[in-house]
Amino acid sequence: MRYVPKLVRDDVNVSKQHPLAEAGSLIVGLGLTFAAIIVVIVYMVDIVLLFVSPEQEVAMFEAWTPAAANTADVDDERLAALQELTARLAQHWPDSPYRTRVAILSSDEPNALALPGGLILISSELLDQVESENELAFVIGHELGHFKHRDHIRALGRGVALGILFAAVSGSGSASALGGYISQLTLRGFSREQEANADEFGLQLVQREYGHVAEATRFFERLSQDGGAANKTMAYVSTHPLPSERIDALLQFAASRGWPTTGEVRPLNR
Repeated sequence: MRYVPKLVRDDVNVSKQHPLAEAGSLIVGLGLTFAAIIVVIVYMVDIVLLFVSPEQEVAMFEAWTPAAANTADVDDERLAALQELTARLAQHWPDSPYRTRVAILSSDEPNALALPGGLILISSELLDQVESENELAFVIGHELGHFKHRDHIRALGRGVALGILFAAVSGSGSASALGGYISQLTLRGFSREQEANADEFGLQLVQREYGHVAEATRFFERLSQDGGAANKTMAYVSTHPLPSERIDALLQFAASRGWPTTGEVRPLNR
């Protein structure tokens, strides 16, 4: 048989898959790998925190002041009353290892944060919106619930771990910002469960303080009704259960415990 040489094909090392499909497969694969790494980091942080007692946390963070607290309004006349109300509620958690501190955060968004070491930040806008001491008591009780379940220290640990991961992978500010947003979406399922547990503990503190839970859901009722201020409430709602769902869950929890939903409503000491 006579040998007939042929030119080498120029598509030998080229994939038969369309370039866009191949790129899509690569992106999906990398995304799934990245998500798996995030989940592993989250659970590793939770395991490590099992070995850090609340007392050790207090020793490490009691004197710590986060960057957010730099905008705290130390001259706000409501601060003394806010601290007094917080102390009264904390008395109903007798085995608490925290000496709870409160600061008013100058902000035009209604929000409240529980931070490591026993610090609660409450925004000036939230204080402007609440209409009774009972209503404010539940917000504070909810944050005490985060301390009870140690959600705040888990959030800090996860945030630090994920921040390091995204910084190492991206190496740029814009990519890091995107990574932070992705991490929030990844962790939101955890935070919603934590929010529900904190709600139940906060409602329990309110019931112990007043003998009823009247007005405990008022803040969330207003969030549900005030569609015109939706832009101001997005920061709060994005990391908390939807107000309508939250109200239903709170009322069901109160009913299951036989707690009255009517009673004396105390005015705010402004």
